[in-house]
Amino acid sequence: MSTAKYVYLFNEGRADMKNLLGGKGANLAEMTNIGLPVPPGFIITTEACIDFYNAGKQFPQGLEEQTLEKVKVLEETTGKKFGDPKTPLLVSVRSGAVISMPGMMDTVLNLGLNDETVEGLAACTGNRRFAYDCYRRFIQMFGDVVLGIDHHKFEAVLEDKKVDRGVRFDNQLTAEDWEEVIEKYKKIINKETGKPFPQDPIEQLFKAIFAVFNSWNTERAIVYRKVHKIPDDLGTAVNVVSMVFGNMGDDSGTGVAFTRNPSTGEKVLYGEYLTNAQGEDVVAGIRTPQPIAKLEQEMPAVYRQFTETCQLLEKHYRDMQDIEFTIERGKLWILQTRNGKRTAQAAIKIAVDMVGEGLITKEEAITRVEPGQLNQLLHRRIDPDSQLEVLAKGLPASPGSASGKVVFDADLAEKLGQEGEKVLLVRMETTPDDIHGIVAAQGVLTSRGGMTSHAAVVARGMGKPCVCGCDEIKIDYGTKQFKVGDLVIKEGDTISIDGSTGHVMLGEVPMIDPELSSEFRKLLEWADEIRDLGVRANADTPEDAAKAREFGAEGIGLTRTEHMFMAQDRLPIVQKMILATTLEERQEALSQLLPMQQDDFYGILKAMQGLPVCIRLLDPPLHEFLPNAEELAVEITKLKLTNGDAEEIKAKEKLLRQVRSLTEFNPMLGHRGCRLGITYPEIYAMQARAIFQATAQLVWEGYEVIPEVEIPLVIEVKELSFLKELVTKIAEEVKEETGVQFRYTVGTMIEMPRAALLAGEIAEQAEFFSFGTNDLTQTTLGFSRDDAEGKFMHHYTERKILKENPFVVLDRKGVGKLMKMAVEEGRKTRPDLLIGICGEHGGEPSSVEFCHIIGLNYVSCSPYRVPIARLAAAQAKIINKDQSK
Repeated sequence: MSTAKYVYLFNEGRADMKNLLGGKGANLAEMTNIGLPVPPGFIITTEACIDFYNAGKQFPQGLEEQTLEKVKVLEETTGKKFGDPKTPLLVSVRSGAVISMPGMMDTVLNLGLNDETVEGLAACTGNRRFAYDCYRRFIQMFGDVVLGIDHHKFEAVLEDKKVDRGVRFDNQLTAEDWEEVIEKYKKIINKETGKPFPQDPIEQLFKAIFAVFNSWNTERAIVYRKVHKIPDDLGTAVNVVSMVFGNMGDDSGTGVAFTRNPSTGEKVLYGEYLTNAQGEDVVAGIRTPQPIAKLEQEMPAVYRQFTETCQLLEKHYRDMQDIEFTIERGKLWILQTRNGKRTAQAAIKIAVDMVGEGLITKEEAITRVEPGQLNQLLHRRIDPDSQLEVLAKGLPASPGSASGKVVFDADLAEKLGQEGEKVLLVRMETTPDDIHGIVAAQGVLTSRGGMTSHAAVVARGMGKPCVCGCDEIKIDYGTKQFKVGDLVIKEGDTISIDGSTGHVMLGEVPMIDPELSSEFRKLLEWADEIRDLGVRANADTPEDAAKAREFGAEGIGLTRTEHMFMAQDRLPIVQKMILATTLEERQEALSQLLPMQQDDFYGILKAMQGLPVCIRLLDPPLHEFLPNAEELAVEITKLKLTNGDAEEIKAKEKLLRQVRSLTEFNPMLGHRGCRLGITYPEIYAMQARAIFQATAQLVWEGYEVIPEVEIPLVIEVKELSFLKELVTKIAEEVKEETGVQFRYTVGTMIEMPRAALLAGEIAEQAEFFSFGTNDLTQTTLGFSRDDAEGKFMHHYTERKILKENPFVVLDRKGVGKLMKMAVEEGRKTRPDLLIGICGEHGGEPSSVEFCHIIGLNYVSCSPYRVPIARLAAAQAKIINKDQSK
C-alpha cells in the first residue's frame, strides 16, 4: 500500500511549496537550491501533522520509515552519524508553520547528545566546556518541551549552581560545573517521568517530532492564531537541521538581522549579533548584543559575505528579509530567512522604495501594506518605548490614544473642555445626550457596549480614541469613582486609553503624533489610480467634512442629522417639538430649528463643494431626545418627599407621562426613520427646506453643490413615494422662492431585509441606494448589536460558530446575499442606480472587497478610515482582477 510523501530533503523543496513545507522549510529549501550556505536537513510536511491529529495523535503510516531514510542521507552528507561517539551528528528540531507564528511553538536544539556523544563533541571541538554546555541545554529543553517538565525546576538547579560558584552568568560556569548540573537534571527527569533520560538519538528524534506536532495546539498557539486570524487546520511542518555552533570561540557567533530597518523602512542593514554564543543568547539578555555593523570590524570577510547574502535574498524574495545566521569557526551559515515583520511606517516606505528600485510593481506595493496598519499612522499613538501601567482592557473601539482627567458627566466634560482641561469621558455607556461631552473629551471609556455601540461609532466618526465594554472597571456615579479590583480611580484622576489595543492605563503616557510621510501619500495616489470603488466619508459637521476631504474622501456618504439636534442650545427646542400636542406648536418649534439646520447643511455642503453629500433625514426614536424616565421619576419622588413646589411636580409628572408614552419596548424596530416622516411629515419638510435653502444660497454664491436626500428605514416603495413627493415639493418651492436652480437626488437607505428583497420596486422611486449595514446586520441576524457584543458574541467567534464578529466584518453569506440581490434587482429597474454603503463596514478591508465584488459605486466610512478604504479598494481590484464585470 503506497503512502504519502511526508519527508523532503532541502534540495527537494521550493519556496512555492510553503503550504506543504511550512514557511521556514520552504525558505530553507529555496536557499539551499540557490546555493546559499544552509546546514543540511530535511522537512516533515504539514500534511504529516494534519494526519497525525486525524489519527488521534499517532504518526501516520510511512512517516517513521521515511524519516529514517532521510537521516541516513543526512549522515552521508555531513560525514557524521547519530549516536557515533567519535563524530556525532547533532540536529535541531523546529516547528515551521505555513504562516509565521514567532515564538508560539516548540524547538529542541542539540538533539543527538547523550553520555557518549558529548565526549565525542568535546574531543572533536577541543572544548569540553562547550560540549557539556550544549548537553545541559539539550536536556533542559528536551525535559521542558518533550517531557513536559516545568522548566523552573531546571532553572532552580542552574541558579543554585551559580550561587554556589559565586558567578552571575551561565558562561562563567566550567565543564565540571555543567557535569554536576547535568546529573541533577537527569535525576529530575527520572523523578518526574519514572524513566531515565533517553540515550538513543533516534528515540530522542521521534519524541521531539511528536512534541513539535503537539505544540500546534498549545494554548498560546491557539490564542495567537485567533488574534492573527490564522486557520486552525493548516498544521505545522517540522524542520530537522544539522547543528552548527556559534559558541566555539571568538571566531564564531550568532545573530539576527533585517535587510532594512523594520521600524523606519530605511535601506540599511539592521540587527544584532554576539561572538562565541548560541542563538538563544542573543535574546536571553546574558550579554549585550553588538550592532551588526560592528561585525565588519571583528570578521570583515564574514561581514562582506553576509551583506552580499542579504542583498541576494532580498532581491530573490523581493521583500525585506529577517535572517538568522550562525558563524562557526569563521564559516557563515544561514539558518532562516522570512519576510520581516515591520511597522506601518516601514511597510509603506519599503513598498514605495522597492517600486523605485524596480524590485516590485505598484500593484505589488499596494498589496504589501495591510490596510488596518494605517491606523497607526492616522492617530496619535502611545510612544512604543514608554513604560505603561495597564489597569484594565476593553474593546479597541476607535483607534488612537489619549490621556486626561476622569470625568463621569457629559456636562462637566464640556465645561472643563471649554476651560482648556484635557478630560476622558468615562460612562457605563453613552447615549445621544452625551454627544457634547464626547466632543469636548479627548476620548471615551465605557464599561458596557461593543465595537459598534453609540460611543464607538460616534468616537470613530470624530477620530477620537475609544475603549468600550471594559467590564473590569466598576463605575459608581454616586461616589464619582471607578474601581479596578481594589484600586480606586476618582473623578479628576488622570488615566490614559489606547483605542487600538483596548488598554486603560494609569496616569499620562507619552504620545507620538501621526506620521504622514511622502511615501504614504504616494502609495494612496497609486491606490486611487487602480481602484474602481469610490470612497466617501461619514461626516456630521463641517469640521468632519474638511477632515474627510483632507484624507481623500470623494464626497459624504452619510450625514446623520439627528447628531445636529443634540447641542445644548437646540435640545430644549427639539424637546418642545417632540412634546407638542398640536401641529401649530410643533411648527413653531420647527421654525426655530430651521435656520440652525440650514446653517449645518450650508457648512457641510460648502466644505464638500463639487462633491456629493448624502444627507439622511431624522432617524432615531423621538424619546432619545427626552429626559430619562427613571431619572424623572426619582426627581418627582424627591420633590414630593421634600414638599417641593406643587406646580413643578405637576409639570414633571406631565413630562413623565409624555416620555413614557413615547418610550418603546424595542426602539430599534419602532417609531423611527421614515416612520417618523410619515407620522409627522412636517419634521422631514423642515429638514428638506433647510437642505434646499442652504443649497440655493451656495449655488447663488457660485459654489457647485450636490445634495443627496436620503429617506431612512424604508421597507415599502409607497413609503418612499409619499416622502419623495414631499421632498420634491419643497425643492420646487425653494427654487421658486429664491429664483435659483439646483440639482439634487432622492434615494433611500437599504437597512431592512424587506427593502433588500423588494429593491426592484423601491428603485422605481429611489435614485440611489445606500446600505446601512449596521442595522441590516442586526435585522438579518436577529442580534441586538450591543447585547450581542457585550454578552455572547465572543462565544460565537471562539467556538467558530461565526468566523468573525458580523458587526466588524460584513457577513457575506447572509447580509451579503441580501445586498447582492438588492444590487441586481435595483439595477434591473434602474440601470444607472448609484449604490453605496455607509455602515462602519465601509472602512473594513474584507467588507470593502465584498463591495467591490458585487459592483457597488462607493463605500463610506469615518473620516479617519478613508485612507484605509482607499487602499483596501485598490487591493480588492488587484486581488479580483480576473473577476468578470
